[in-house]
Amino acid sequence: MGNFRQADIVSIGTCVPDTVLTNSDFEKMVDTTDQWIVERTGIRKRHIVPKGSPVTTAQLGSKAARVALQKAGIAPQRVDGIICATVTPDTFFPSTACHIQALLGCRNAYAFDISAACAGFIYGLSLAKNFILAGQGTNILVIGSEILSRFTDYKDRATCILFGDGAGAAVVRGTGDEHAGILSTCLGADGTLGNILYCNAWGENRTMVMEGREVFKNAVRMMIDMSYKAIAAAGLTIGDIDYLIPHQANIRIINAMRDTMKLPQEKIVVNIENYGNTSSASIPLALNEAMADGRVRKGSTVLFTSLGGGLAVASAVVRF
Repeated sequence: MGNFRQADIVSIGTCVPDTVLTNSDFEKMVDTTDQWIVERTGIRKRHIVPKGSPVTTAQLGSKAARVALQKAGIAPQRVDGIICATVTPDTFFPSTACHIQALLGCRNAYAFDISAACAGFIYGLSLAKNFILAGQGTNILVIGSEILSRFTDYKDRATCILFGDGAGAAVVRGTGDEHAGILSTCLGADGTLGNILYCNAWGENRTMVMEGREVFKNAVRMMIDMSYKAIAAAGLTIGDIDYLIPHQANIRIINAMRDTMKLPQEKIVVNIENYGNTSSASIPLALNEAMADGRVRKGSTVLFTSLGGGLAVASAVVRF
């Protein structure tokens, strides 16, 4: 382990299931239309693990992580830690991260899960950075992996159209360059609002429950507040941000943030139309696309922000 000044995101890998649910499919399932879904959510399709499939959250996460490791040129045995953000674990224990460790062969890594819902990936980045700066790792995998379709109520037209399955993984590595990498992370929560977005662990009703209007109102407010805190913590201003990558929950939330923060549309990365809300996987899925098409490149300064059940909120500023 080295004495590092900073932690850097060196690669991203993603994985989504092959099966796609389009808005036309939902027209046959619930009382809705493609136009209604697109206007209110921005979603056109989402990838899901079919009911009865043996595919696991760990398998999706390990596939995304394997891609990230290959891009970074890091062998599995050089991974020091695995942090998996998920609200759809395969088992209460062992952790999904331990399952991923076994699948990848990362025999030297510690492994654990975190539960911060849609904010989980940024929570994971914050933990990874702190572990690295504390001397507890050089290469850490941060993974967001979800199979939300398994607790989505496909008779509830208000929620079933929103969610998709997928995974994203980042290799976070220690570096001596203090002017690049994860410049800041800011985390928060408001447990008094936990009842507006939740899923029970026990009992007969174990599907997602959401009060959409309340989530919308609080998501916009809390993500904007946390974004400005992260920007200030990085010693920057909003003008220094090249791209905003928000959690892909709803296009109206993203547009409200854009208008309030007075950001031009070209600075905002949006891919919700192809994936829906994939919870902790949404930011790495969007980041992967922005890196692949050349928008996010060396020298880019990117703001991540997300809110999920808890309510948990998190923002980060990263210079690539």
